[in-house]
Amino acid sequence: MWSKKSLLLVLLPFLSNSNLYAQQVFTLKQAIDTAVANYGTIRAKASYAAAARDLVSQAKRDYLPNFNLSLEQDYGTVNSQIGPLYGFGGLAVASSGLPLNHQNWNAAFGALYLTNINWDFFAFGRAKERVKTAVATATQDDKDWRQEIFKHKIKVASAYLNLVAAQQLTRSYRENLDRADTIRMVVITRVRNGLIAGVDSSQANAEYSSAKIALTNAIDFEQQQGNQLAQLLGIPPQPFLLDSIYVTRIPAIPSEPFSPDKHPVLQWYKSRISVSDETTKYYKTLYYPTFTLVGVLQTRGSGFGAGYSTDQTDFTHGYWNGVKPNIGNFLFGVGVSWNITQPFRISRQVRSQQKISQGLQYEYELADQEILAQLDLSDTKIKNALDNYREVPVQVKAASDAYLQKTVLYRNGLTNLVDVTQALYALIRAETDRDIAYTNVWQALLLKAAAIGDFSLFE
Repeated sequence: MWSKKSLLLVLLPFLSNSNLYAQQVFTLKQAIDTAVANYGTIRAKASYAAAARDLVSQAKRDYLPNFNLSLEQDYGTVNSQIGPLYGFGGLAVASSGLPLNHQNWNAAFGALYLTNINWDFFAFGRAKERVKTAVATATQDDKDWRQEIFKHKIKVASAYLNLVAAQQLTRSYRENLDRADTIRMVVITRVRNGLIAGVDSSQANAEYSSAKIALTNAIDFEQQQGNQLAQLLGIPPQPFLLDSIYVTRIPAIPSEPFSPDKHPVLQWYKSRISVSDETTKYYKTLYYPTFTLVGVLQTRGSGFGAGYSTDQTDFTHGYWNGVKPNIGNFLFGVGVSWNITQPFRISRQVRSQQKISQGLQYEYELADQEILAQLDLSDTKIKNALDNYREVPVQVKAASDAYLQKTVLYRNGLTNLVDVTQALYALIRAETDRDIAYTNVWQALLLKAAAIGDFSLFE
């Protein structure tokens, strides 16, 4: 039996790991690395890209000649007759022997040893275009994997910022609850001392309840954002202790030129066009004939003797006498095969693929337009977010001063609870604007990074 201490030592690493993100600051870089390593779609597309690279190697090996080895040993009769025969489905028996006017059951061993080389050595670039098509497909899958990583980084960063803002809002609403509770206690004390009417305590209790409801809603929103972040990270939902830098300062706004050739999403759209174009070129090679080099080396063995045609007793049942090779043939040749009607069929396939390329080009142009519009929008959002950020300190200070003034006046009996409540509402609105003003600047920068196609702009 294990002692309680030993069991605790065994379980301690697992218990500590389950709360890893809650016990230490979980940075955005850690979130990105975790998501890239764990998220199912990214892992799937990485596998697809690896599979496409293997198909490139397979396409290169398709140009190698076919080299077949065949060994066959049989036992049976060799009755035959003159007449036509076609082996439908390869089901005919290739027995050969002297045509006789009667059936016999003389049987012996026989064998066939065959080596065959068949090489389509020239087909007007067909093998080369097949390799280029495979390379283009591998490039497309690789670009798809990379643009998926890029897009997922944007999603994770956005969810991270949303959770940062949600946690900050929760803290603000908790402070608001404390203020409401403080006011409630002051009101209750003054009511008990007969300094104010009892209706003020009811109003104070109502405001306290309202603050609790607002806090509960903020906690609920924070839990939703945390759950969404956990899903994007590919880990179970859990509490996160996030980096507070996103609510304490704003980023420097860099000025980066937009280059479509560097945008991961546009690169993926271009790779789809390249695959379609290479497929079109490959289809065109099917118009032309194929030149083939063949070579055959064949050796046979038979238990039937050379005089069997005149002496039906000239055979042996011996295994080795039947399977031992005793006669051979070789053949070398060059041939050309061309299906004359093939160009008429393939031409429609080529036209269809060209139209697909045109459609993919239209999709690329649309994506480019959307990204340019997003880039323009990001600049506008950055400007507006910075304007709001500059106004927030003025708003918070004014609301704090007004709230402090109203509470002091109320404690001295110079104002009523309604004025204090209105000042409290103004303060919580100002603090809410302050909490989201910082993250809005970061979100606007993230939008710009997404439009530029460079996540390092945000990092």
